[in-house]
Amino acid sequence: MISSILLTMYNVFLPISLPVIGGALLKRFKGIDTKGLSALSLYVLSPALIFETLENASITSNEVAVTVAFCLLNMLVLWVLSALIGRWLGLSQAEKSGLSLTTIFTNSVNYGLPLVLLAFGQAGLDKASVYVIVQIILMNTLGVYLAARSHFSAVKAVRSVFTLPSVYAAVLAVFFRWMEFRLPQGFETGISMLSAAYAPLALVILGAQMVGVREGETTLTVTKRGFWSGMAMRMLVGPTVAWLLLLALSIEGTLFSVILILSAMPAAVNAVILAEEYDAAPKLVSRCILWTTLASFIVLPLMIGLL
Repeated sequence: MISSILLTMYNVFLPISLPVIGGALLKRFKGIDTKGLSALSLYVLSPALIFETLENASITSNEVAVTVAFCLLNMLVLWVLSALIGRWLGLSQAEKSGLSLTTIFTNSVNYGLPLVLLAFGQAGLDKASVYVIVQIILMNTLGVYLAARSHFSAVKAVRSVFTLPSVYAAVLAVFFRWMEFRLPQGFETGISMLSAAYAPLALVILGAQMVGVREGETTLTVTKRGFWSGMAMRMLVGPTVAWLLLLALSIEGTLFSVILILSAMPAAVNAVILAEEYDAAPKLVSRCILWTTLASFIVLPLMIGLL
């Protein structure tokens, strides 16, 4: 088992760590602003990756159905658990919202997709694509609600989904598959080039964002109860709930491994954007993002080595 874990760290986490370190160094010494890079990733590279993956994915309709079912059930269970824990610990309303954001949403895009590709190959990436699309939609609907609460706008949340090109890319890819239509070779090659650029850029952004989160740590206070509950919910409760649901849904094989790993990812970086916009304990969320990401470099190799 130890050799398997060490091999996983060498073959998977060493390649991942290099662009992450590069992004961290750029942020630390050059003060790079990730907004432009994030926009490039979100609006250009991510849709290309989603389109190419779904268009060519070896995934059955049953796998799509159980993945969507898992995502919805997992979201519901974690939402209820985070609300109960927040009430039990006597957290403020802002911290309750921050805890829910930290618990439910994982960094399945910037971190999860490159990890799955390296750990499970193209077959794993195919199966991860549906999970990621559902997570993107949930982040821009339920995530807005959890962050906003008292000044939540259902119209704004639904409208935000339709501003995401990845959603349109997914719909277009599914339509092309249904119609058995292929783009001309030149377009396919261009999309493939954009898709290939996604993983390294996403990891560079992740490294820079981690340093940015660390630099902003002194602005607000965080209660110990809030911080440790966020860490426990994301790194312990989240993977445990996912494992139980996967067993309950009789999901097996590569799909089981991919969904479990994506569900064990650290807290989503985008969660802090919502937390800051709606004052949902951004300090709590940002600190949990930093430390769950650091912890993941120990936890995830163990999980992949055991799968």
